[in-house]
Amino acid sequence: MTQTAVTPPSERAVRKATPGGARAPRRSGRRRIALPYLLLLPALLLELLVHLVPMLMGITMSFKELTQFSIRNWSEAPWSALDNYTVAIDFDAPVGQALLKSFFTTCLFTVVSVGLCWFLGTAAAIFLQENFRGRGFLRTLFLVPYALPVYAAVITWAFMFQRDNGLVNHVLHDQLGIGDSPAFWLIGDNSFWALLVVSVWKGWPFAFLTVMAGLQNIPRDMYEAAALDGAGVWKQIRHITLPSLRSVNQVLVLVLFLWTFNDFNTPFVLFGKAAPEAADLISLHIYQSSFQTWNFGTGSAMSVLLLLFLLVVTGVYLLLTTRGRKTSDV
Repeated sequence: MTQTAVTPPSERAVRKATPGGARAPRRSGRRRIALPYLLLLPALLLELLVHLVPMLMGITMSFKELTQFSIRNWSEAPWSALDNYTVAIDFDAPVGQALLKSFFTTCLFTVVSVGLCWFLGTAAAIFLQENFRGRGFLRTLFLVPYALPVYAAVITWAFMFQRDNGLVNHVLHDQLGIGDSPAFWLIGDNSFWALLVVSVWKGWPFAFLTVMAGLQNIPRDMYEAAALDGAGVWKQIRHITLPSLRSVNQVLVLVLFLWTFNDFNTPFVLFGKAAPEAADLISLHIYQSSFQTWNFGTGSAMSVLLLLFLLVVTGVYLLLTTRGRKTSDV
């Protein structure tokens, strides 16, 4: 009979301590580090194809003289250096004046829309934190605008804003008696308010969903302790809820700003290819400058300028909010 040699425990410990025995843990550690990058690789490739490549092509087109005569072979179009940018930022000329006015209109629209979306979403989320009958139904109802397709929702609003047979004028003029005659909502100065209503209606549920998720991380003990100390509802919101939601609101406001400033679908579906002057957002203005006048070089230059503006605003916003967070932590 053969006897099986048994390795003493001390020898096994020595073998584990040798460099050869430590190779397996190192390999598994490297695999764990590389696994997230491998999982992100398909998304990065898709991002490269969908966003980065068209962006580089647009930057190249902004330095070329692209019109309806040269767009067919755009790669062979003559170079124009910075002429397209000069035309876009020449605020004494009609093209630059129109772009500047559209920029200020977009800024005003974005500030009002983001502010209302944040306020309505935060108020609704705080209100629905309390337990009461029908809370689940209201939560579902508030998310309907966010779940609806953009085109279906905006087309419905376009029918509601019709002057003669729209629901808005029927309620405001026929039922409530506001105004001497039905208002024009899709043309003239009222188009700005019509666009704002649609933007807030479809944007505030996202703020509501984000803030509601952030409220789940606030311990209820803090509210109970504040109530025992005599703090009312408004003091609890001011000193507990809003400070606890600071990091959530920083990301929320930035996302809402970028979505609203770049919004193209809403004005395009609501007004068509040519928006009224009062609702001429910069995204639709660039579209008109490119595809209506067939001056793709100038339109591409406007797009690059818009990209640079958003990058600067985003960088400054992140810098200020990061400094503010570090200061409050200290």
